[in-house]
Amino acid sequence: MYYICAMESQETRINKFLSETGFCSRREADKLLEQGRITINGKIPELGTKVSSKDEIKVDGKLISEKKDKNIYLAFHKPVGIECTTNQKVKGNIVDYINYPTRIFPIGRLDKASEGLIFMTDDGDIVNKILRARNNHEKEYIVTVNKPITERFIQRMGNGIPILDTVTRKCKVEQISKFVFRIVLTQGLNRQIRRMCEYLDYEVTTLKRTRIINISLDVPVGKYRQLTDNEILQLNKLIEPSSKTEEASLPKERLKEKQPNLSSKKPLNNFKSNKKKFN
Repeated sequence: MYYICAMESQETRINKFLSETGFCSRREADKLLEQGRITINGKIPELGTKVSSKDEIKVDGKLISEKKDKNIYLAFHKPVGIECTTNQKVKGNIVDYINYPTRIFPIGRLDKASEGLIFMTDDGDIVNKILRARNNHEKEYIVTVNKPITERFIQRMGNGIPILDTVTRKCKVEQISKFVFRIVLTQGLNRQIRRMCEYLDYEVTTLKRTRIINISLDVPVGKYRQLTDNEILQLNKLIEPSSKTEEASLPKERLKEKQPNLSSKKPLNNFKSNKKKFN
């Protein structure tokens, strides 16, 4: 299928353009650049190249156009066994499972062995805002472990655990029952909760993500729903103050200059205010 590139005359970075079209996120666009799969006017561009309305942009030989339709935002209840990848060569990938009529991709990841809330979208720009670790965006989980939970376990989990050559951020942890606890993270290390439990000699038997920022899980496993206009509005309000999308393309020196301003971020949502959703 072929498209015509119709952009404003002003120039924009190629990765930003691709994210705004809904083709992919900026990170994925950078990978496509590195793989030589993007061409601008028949030539393979360098990282950071800018394009204008006069340019012809192709990915894998297909022309890409500026997105004109309304963006898609889905809240999906991922089942255990589904891989959060857009690589359709992977069996059980999330894209084939949902089988949405237009191109969408997940925001972040959720382990194959875990279930719960994950966002699916065609808005590559929002991916960068939500995934930036320094933004302290909350993700809430309900976790079941293989042996009785102790007060010491809760305290140590909340104060930080040494994994992956770092110490996890302090987080909110609450015991729900003998084997079940609730935890709210503001970072997303690889298999973080499982690794934290393993360090304390516990094994996770089930893990469900029940909230991302202001959106709570409210659909059956394997199903999805559209986010409401109000939810999208509130989501954008919560992620916008802490991350300007242009920072994704700024040099490290410029980013360091901006970091003092991060102290003005809004405080995290009150943990107790969310308890009623899970009782």
